[in-house]
Amino acid sequence: MIREHERAVLTVSVPAEKLEAGDVGTVVHVYRDGEAYEVEFLTLDGRTAAVVTLKADQVRPVGQREITHARELAAV
Repeated sequence: MIREHERAVLTVSVPAEKLEAGDVGTVVHVYRDGEAYEVEFLTLDGRTAAVVTLKADQVRPVGQREITHARELAAV
């Protein structure tokens, strides 16, 4: 289970929020012992890009040997 304030990686794209699989967010709330998560995704300058409720199979914990990667957020 991913805990609050830990980073999580999207395993699927969320086109409605312009998020792609592999994007990294921070868990801001855990629902029902990890059945779902509220995850905030930020731009690198600290602006909120999206806050999304995701099922447990839509995110995974960050691996120890992973690094972040920058991409431009799709325009509105």
